[in-house]
Amino acid sequence: MLTASQLRQKYLSFCEKNGHVVIPSSPLVPENDPTTLFTGSGMQPMITYLLGAKHPKGTRISDSQKCFRSQDIEEVGDNRHTTFFEMLGNWSLGDYFKKEQLNWYFNFLTKELGLDPEKLFVTVYQGNEELGIPQDNEAIELWQAIFAEHGIEAKVINKADQVGAQDGRIFTYGDKNWWSRAGAPKNMPIGEPGGPDSEVFYDFGSELKLHENSIWKNEVCHVNCDCGRYMEIGNSVFMQYQKTNNGFEPLPQKNIDFGGGLERTLAAVMQDPDVFNTDLFLPMITLLENISGKSYKTDPTSFRVIADHMRAAVMLIADGVFPGNKDQGYYVRRLIRRSVRYGKKLGINHEFLTDLVPSVIEVYQDAYPVVKTKQNEITNVLAQEEKKFLRTLEKGLREFEKNLEQTKVLTAEQAFNLYETYGFPLELSLEEAKTQGLSLAEQIETAFQRIKKEHADKSRTASVGKFKGGLQDHSEITVKYHTATHLLHAALRQILGKEVSQKGSNITVERLRFDFSYPQALTVDQLKQIEDQINKWIELDLPMHKQVMQKEAALKAGALAFFVEKYPDEVNVYTVGTNPTNDWISKELCGGPHVTHTAEIGHIELFKEQAVAAGVRRIYARLTI
Repeated sequence: MLTASQLRQKYLSFCEKNGHVVIPSSPLVPENDPTTLFTGSGMQPMITYLLGAKHPKGTRISDSQKCFRSQDIEEVGDNRHTTFFEMLGNWSLGDYFKKEQLNWYFNFLTKELGLDPEKLFVTVYQGNEELGIPQDNEAIELWQAIFAEHGIEAKVINKADQVGAQDGRIFTYGDKNWWSRAGAPKNMPIGEPGGPDSEVFYDFGSELKLHENSIWKNEVCHVNCDCGRYMEIGNSVFMQYQKTNNGFEPLPQKNIDFGGGLERTLAAVMQDPDVFNTDLFLPMITLLENISGKSYKTDPTSFRVIADHMRAAVMLIADGVFPGNKDQGYYVRRLIRRSVRYGKKLGINHEFLTDLVPSVIEVYQDAYPVVKTKQNEITNVLAQEEKKFLRTLEKGLREFEKNLEQTKVLTAEQAFNLYETYGFPLELSLEEAKTQGLSLAEQIETAFQRIKKEHADKSRTASVGKFKGGLQDHSEITVKYHTATHLLHAALRQILGKEVSQKGSNITVERLRFDFSYPQALTVDQLKQIEDQINKWIELDLPMHKQVMQKEAALKAGALAFFVEKYPDEVNVYTVGTNPTNDWISKELCGGPHVTHTAEIGHIELFKEQAVAAGVRRIYARLTI
């Protein structure tokens, strides 16, 4: 049986045979992009090239990109949703277009992976008359020709979500078959690229209509009805438009942006609709069965949540994201806490998360060696966070008893406070209320969801304001901050010691945030020395040199790299100093962009320093001139 590692390699080799250059995955936290917290798709690191910038590796690129989608946390528990996933990707940057892409992908599925063409169904964009975007008839005709080669008549069903499948093979949809980072065309900001897409679904059979609440449960469903029978395994985006003040205009070059889910494709190869039955999850699920004494079949939801969340947490921590109360750290903490809570549902009342780490590392250490390198750090972070949350749960239970001692009624407001403050899920509060013989307020679950949604809407509005700034923001101020992180890193190593290394960074138009390894809080004097050193280098107006070098040679020359494995064999090296060979103060592998001379930065002020995790500190800095 094909393993996930074999599938990943088979895809990348197939792309290489078709003229693509394979590049390494980008980190889960985007670099120099204040518009988003995580890399949620394969195309995110490619945005500048899809907009017309020249890629150093040419016009045909391929990779397997690590992705994390925080919005899917609540969806985890069924047979196919995960928060962390790998996206098999290939791009044409003004090179080939629809004909080559659709033929290649179909051949990969049927010839390389051996999938039955009869089990493959596709969707295309039905157009939007109001916006002046036509139906994608070109894709329809190409698909009909491809299926005809296999003796399959490809009947087209328009607006399938309204009329059902009706023995169709090609289905048209509206916004479902339009791709941009902002979703539907009407939601796209000015400058955002997007285009029609064509998705491929695998049919697991009519007997696998898994969801009884499907509106199609008594009749033939359609591929997007989400009943469980059909699973999307790949999506070819025809990135050909950009939203402007004058409407949707063609991009200077027509691009292909393909993404195929590694987990889902593997499930199709196995002809098993449960992605948790693949070798990506089975080792951890087997461990969980041994730890809990329960069977996966008895409570698949709890097993799936823990398996997904722990895999995601391990990969995020390996990429430098640590549990916290804000930004990326909030989601790592949430993943860990949900894992603990679902462990309790399985009867696990002791610390167990660190026992699961080796099962993740075993799966990913070859493709992503950083997880093995950072195994001890990952284990320590998880152990501390689990201990902390178990103590929090105890406090929450005491608060539960105190609040309800007199009222004897659990209200939605009380339940939400326990959820928000102590991490109690609603189901835990309901179970505890039942155990203590308390009454439940009328429609408590509906009211709880309403309060939760109101709170989420307020948070989302705040987040939009916080992370606005454009596509992979290359504005003047963020370029200054980006260069300043190099100076900050160099100053930290000069004053605190060479053992200091970067653990992560985040830049907005308002400040920079820099995470680094150090065992204790910095003194006021140390912070002053660091700030003074940075500003001294700025005042010297030192030049920034860019060199293109082989990665191994760059590292031997003293260049530093945050997650060295993410960089290709040929790298950009940015050096601050009068001479990039023998007189420099900072030398790092980096994608840019940077100022040309340090004086362009202005003046830097360090305004906050705090702990992030065991052995990891965080500094905030801002421009004052």
